[in-house]
Amino acid sequence: MRFIHLSDLHLGKRVNGFSMLEDQKDILDKIMTVIDSSKVQAVVIAGDIYDKSVPPTEAVRLFDGFLSRLARRQLKILVISGNHDSAERVAFGAELMKESGAYVSPVYDGTVTCVPLQDVYGTVKFHLLPFVKPAVVRGIFEDEEIGDYTDAVRAALSRCDLDETKRNVLVAHQFVTGAFRSESEEISVGGLDNVDASVFDAFDYVALGHIHGPQSIGRKTVRYCGTPLKYSFSEKDHLKSVTIVEMREKGDVSVETVPLIPLHDMRQIRGTYDELMMRSAYEDTDTEDYLHVVLTDEEDVPDAIAKMRMIYPNIMKLEYDNARTRNTQSVEDLDLSKQMTEEELFAAFYTLQNDRDMTQEQVQYTEDLFERLREENR
Repeated sequence: MRFIHLSDLHLGKRVNGFSMLEDQKDILDKIMTVIDSSKVQAVVIAGDIYDKSVPPTEAVRLFDGFLSRLARRQLKILVISGNHDSAERVAFGAELMKESGAYVSPVYDGTVTCVPLQDVYGTVKFHLLPFVKPAVVRGIFEDEEIGDYTDAVRAALSRCDLDETKRNVLVAHQFVTGAFRSESEEISVGGLDNVDASVFDAFDYVALGHIHGPQSIGRKTVRYCGTPLKYSFSEKDHLKSVTIVEMREKGDVSVETVPLIPLHDMRQIRGTYDELMMRSAYEDTDTEDYLHVVLTDEEDVPDAIAKMRMIYPNIMKLEYDNARTRNTQSVEDLDLSKQMTEEELFAAFYTLQNDRDMTQEQVQYTEDLFERLREENR
């Protein structure tokens, strides 16, 4: 059995105000090329199909088109809902989709859907567990002690139709202890959403979704395939890929990755305003990439992002790294023990934030400004 493991498509996502739909359409086309060339028999999608529980129409159309292309190739499709999805919406039409070879996890009700597929070695059983929370599982199994996510997932999996003489694949969407997170994922304070990997010991391969960086946990066959695209600048160094799994006889599993090249990469550039504006002229750099710009000028450049977008149209984020921004002092650090005028208070705040005093020109400007404000309020 040869299948492709995908997850966290986050269709319809916006990053720093930029719609990713064009990039997502492009990457799904590239994934389809990988599917065709890899000769897989099944496609696993481990949750977070959409970025929101009520996705935009364009995102739904994009996923519908992707499923239709897979079905035309007579591939088996196995899909679960993630924490970003509405389980009810994802499961709509599930019975009808079975006729086209697409199996979608229903809203969790205490049972885990099992889909048996056949190959030359016999049966591979795919177990579809959508994202679950302890409160949901606790409400179903009232007689069981379910204190955390590990207890919840263990209780859910104990009801699996599990025959350990067969090859078993679990498709799940949880945070497994030890996985490396990214900024674009939902974080639970204190790691309360952690699931111990030991709950997966009975499965030959665990196709995980939720974590955006591709990685294996504990053993190579407990794996996050990661997102097909970068969705935050914390992911700028990720090598995005899809995971291809081949299962032969029981215990013989191989895992490989196929890299994905995005329509626009996501990267950071750093330097003074003049340096970065000149760089595009003499360096072989892709100005169409999504960029996080870090300016090192000590003085703010007026309207910098608009000016720089003339050269770099896809700047998503612009920040300064200078003496002012490295100053960690806050307004609470002001010495308010003595009486100060508004002008003196503003000047003290400016010095605190910028690590230098105001110029005479700035002092005169603020004095005039405060005087006008006082005149208007008399």
